Amino acid sequence: MSKELKNMDGNDRLAEQIALLIENAKQHIVTTVNSTMTATYYEIGRIIVEHEQKGKKRAQYGAKLIPDLAKRLTERFGKGFSERNLEQMRQFYLVYSPTFQTPSGKSEMPSRISEAAPSIPQTVSAELVAKNQKPQTASAKFTLSWSHYLFLMRINNPQERQFYETEAAKERWSLREMKRQFNSALYERLALSRDKKAISEMSQKGQIVERPEDIVKDPYILEFLGLKEDSRYSESDLEQRIIDELQNFLLELGKGYTFVGRQVRLTFDEQHFYVDLVFFNRLLQCFVLVDLKIGDITHQDLGQMQMYVNYYDRVVKLPTENPTVGILLCKKKNDAVVEMTLPKDNTQIFASNYELVLPDKEALMRLLVDE
Repeated sequence: MSKELKNMDGNDRLAEQIALLIENAKQHIVTTVNSTMTATYYEIGRIIVEHEQKGKKRAQYGAKLIPDLAKRLTERFGKGFSERNLEQMRQFYLVYSPTFQTPSGKSEMPSRISEAAPSIPQTVSAELVAKNQKPQTASAKFTLSWSHYLFLMRINNPQERQFYETEAAKERWSLREMKRQFNSALYERLALSRDKKAISEMSQKGQIVERPEDIVKDPYILEFLGLKEDSRYSESDLEQRIIDELQNFLLELGKGYTFVGRQVRLTFDEQHFYVDLVFFNRLLQCFVLVDLKIGDITHQDLGQMQMYVNYYDRVVKLPTENPTVGILLCKKKNDAVVEMTLPKDNTQIFASNYELVLPDKEALMRLLVDE
């Protein structure tokens, strides 16, 4: 029982417990309905494709079938069965059924994909059940909303698609959050620092956080701050924008972060020093210190971060917590300075660039292919 419930009197506590139960039940119902309806769309797509196949190994796109089917279903059920919506369901099956996957991950039949989600009456599921065609296996397979899958279907790389699907389910991303992560090239940025085996594992299991290196990105994409590339701003301006957009910044940082404080003071020998931003990562069980630099990184910056990390390790962290991680977030990183300043076996201090605009996903993908 939570502390809040314990502090309530008997009747208030009882009412709150019942209210929580009802809210959880409502959420479960919404999740179940979304899963069932998405599975129904998959089954409708399967039925269309199998009808097009007529015993052949591959289906031929039924140009006349879709309009005729749209007309019949619209007359029976009303909205939700336009030609476009039925094409989306057909494509959904082609993309997510292994039978129709080519080596490139693209389905063999073209279609027009729109982000508008069809509103199909729940009577469709009832009719499928009545005819013993309930989408039993598919319902467990699809854990996101139909709008999520409409977006995912447009990702041609099957590993990238599976990565975003996995992360969206695990992290409970809204459609907006998933689009933002895709547009910021999260998959490419993480994949560039991994070998082929690790990329394959990442696509299946999502981002795996086991070591400090796993939580560091390069670059970090901060387009949500609204700062222009050629504008003049100070480190204080940058810090304030991050605080104003803290929720988005936490999303960009990645998994397991909680905010501790800004301009956190460290004092020794009657001198005061200030860490720009302090976080704690629950997955790694360690503090993460972030210092912001708007210019070129210097060896003095790296030395200062080393001092901050040492202070936290020796004075602040608990014996049960892991060594502190320090991240220097800078506009321009000098790899040679970083390499020569930090020890070869460094696992605590990292320097990363930040960008104020969304990256060129195609350029990052080319780098990934060329490696």
